[in-house]
Amino acid sequence: MYKFEKLEVYQLALQYTDMIYSVAEKLPGCEDYNLKSQIIRAATSVVLNIAEGSTSQSDAEQRRFLAMALRSLTETVACQQLIGRRRYISAEELTETYQFSQSLFAKLQALRRSLMPTV
Repeated sequence: MYKFEKLEVYQLALQYTDMIYSVAEKLPGCEDYNLKSQIIRAATSVVLNIAEGSTSQSDAEQRRFLAMALRSLTETVACQQLIGRRRYISAEELTETYQFSQSLFAKLQALRRSLMPTV
């Protein structure tokens, strides 16, 4: 088993990506190469950056990858807002995914902070 597979945030990111795929499947065909592609790539990037960062040689390097995961996560949130504004999916349907993103964001931030050097 790889180190990243044991991380709670990695497992949560996998779950979040599954949720994002479900959202993306509901988008109209006109968004295949725009919002659909973008939100899937961003969610996938969260998972991949957590995994890649866990193999880093230093805490600083792992923090850098976690920062990229956080940026990708916020990108998925922005995509969700665009999806909601266009009424492709109801706000109620997006609520669960949005709330999950907030929890994942907090856990990623906490892990990143735990790797900060102590003064």
